Amino acid sequence: MSNEIFQQQEIAYLTIPLMDKLHPSLIIGFTASGGGTSTDCYSSLNMGLHVGDDPEGVRENRRIMAEKLDLPLQNWVYADQVHDNKIYKAASPDKSKGTIDYSSAIPATDGLYTKDKNLMLALCYADCVPLYFFDKEQSMIGTAHAGWKGTVKNIAGEMVKCWVNAEKSNPANIAAAIGPSIGPCCYTVDDRVIQQIELLHLDGKKTYDKSAEGQYSLNLKELNRQLLIKAGLKEENIYVSSYCTSCEKDLFFSHRRDTGKTGRMIGFIGMKEEEASG
Repeated sequence: MSNEIFQQQEIAYLTIPLMDKLHPSLIIGFTASGGGTSTDCYSSLNMGLHVGDDPEGVRENRRIMAEKLDLPLQNWVYADQVHDNKIYKAASPDKSKGTIDYSSAIPATDGLYTKDKNLMLALCYADCVPLYFFDKEQSMIGTAHAGWKGTVKNIAGEMVKCWVNAEKSNPANIAAAIGPSIGPCCYTVDDRVIQQIELLHLDGKKTYDKSAEGQYSLNLKELNRQLLIKAGLKEENIYVSSYCTSCEKDLFFSHRRDTGKTGRMIGFIGMKEEEASG
């Protein structure tokens, strides 16, 4: 029996039922590579405006997802991701940033969070780790992009620290999900990366194995899970996808598998305004 936490709704996207059930207004998921309009190496639901695809095709793909999720594209927010650990609190005035043109995206940011309703936060992926955050007590959502650089800079912990210091969040109340990303089966790094991981001083199980001289198979998802625990989250409140974006060729784009010429998925999270009861 599969322990995969993401469930495919249709060809276009996957949801996280374990997170969905935490609040009826929560919208959370990850797009797949099929169901869109892009062609060639971007076929077909490429969501990235920055990878050389026809911009109008990407905009149409984004419209497709906005319609499926019943939240208008002008209510979405994208960031200019730079593999760092900067966190930005988005609000209603940020609506539509980065959605139609890349230049208007939130600059140099790899983590977004908000307390505002009807605001969809979105980040692009093609092997890096999607992180999702939800604090029911604070009615707050967030997402972060964790490649190896963002991971060793502890963007997972930065999001939690930001919520604790700026929003008075209790880490014990935060639920997190770790989405589809490249797995240790397909991800090899060198001594330079491992040396930076060792500086994190984590006490959990080993996150890498030596595969050859100076080469290591790295489990980025497990590394981020341990960083979330170190930041104060309860283990039972962290959900981890087993999907490898490189292995699942029919489901996902992969920067490493496709040698850099490929599309992007998005991880998205939002909360709809609750309808007033009559």
